[in-house]
Amino acid sequence: MKSRRVSAILWVAAFILTVVLAVFQRMTGPSHPMRGTAALVGGETISYRLPRSDEGRGGLRVGIPILSRGAQASLEWRRYPTDEPFRVIPMTETAEGRIEAKIPGQPPAGKVEYRIVVDAEGETLTIPDGEPVVARFRGDVPAGVLVPHILAMFLSMLMATRALLEVLRPGAPRARVLVLIAMALLVAGGLILGPIVQKYAFGAFWTGWPFGHDLTDNKTLFAFLAWLPAAIAAARNLRTRVAVALGWVVMMGIFLVPHSMRGSELDWSETQPVDAATAQGPANR
Repeated sequence: MKSRRVSAILWVAAFILTVVLAVFQRMTGPSHPMRGTAALVGGETISYRLPRSDEGRGGLRVGIPILSRGAQASLEWRRYPTDEPFRVIPMTETAEGRIEAKIPGQPPAGKVEYRIVVDAEGETLTIPDGEPVVARFRGDVPAGVLVPHILAMFLSMLMATRALLEVLRPGAPRARVLVLIAMALLVAGGLILGPIVQKYAFGAFWTGWPFGHDLTDNKTLFAFLAWLPAAIAAARNLRTRVAVALGWVVMMGIFLVPHSMRGSELDWSETQPVDAATAQGPANR
């Protein structure tokens, strides 16, 4: 009974730690919306949430709360990184109590930079106050591929964390099954489903080493290599404590690098310009 109680406690601890790590990675990534506040003329303050990924929805909708009477706002955007002039789209009121404008869909991995310009009582305010927001477009990834990918990666982290807690117990088993399950999930979620997600989203199965510098792909590869010694030791029924501890530290350190950093980026010099008024390209990540 005591052993079961300890095991249950370790599972809960592993789950909480895994969730914390996963949320941190998600919240710090470059695809997470930019949040902030802006002080308008007359002391009015608004909170904004500006998207940095179109999520495969056919265009990037950008909006802020409705401004005070007389204030006008427009959305300025251009392809990133380029020095072309900003295109201007007037923002209009929606039924949800916001003013919005939509940046047309761009090719897979195409990036744009944008800002909102507010004109109130003769004064001009830019949102955000500083560098424009950079957003990346992606293709629509079927839920039947994306959900298993995310689930497998999360469960791989959970099993690896549970294996670590197990091998740190005095006189505990070697966590052989947990180590091997963690590796199987990492292979399935990262090295099989991951490239399929990448293909749907960006048009290429693999853009990490040795073909490119996509950090997400490289993170998956390095995590696999970090956990491989522990998996080999477990498969041979050898002691796994040191290999699991080192593998977990390296793997989680890699996964803590914000998701989508240095991700696939379209070279605009190889594409035709997209007209803001007529573009009907696919919604891409």
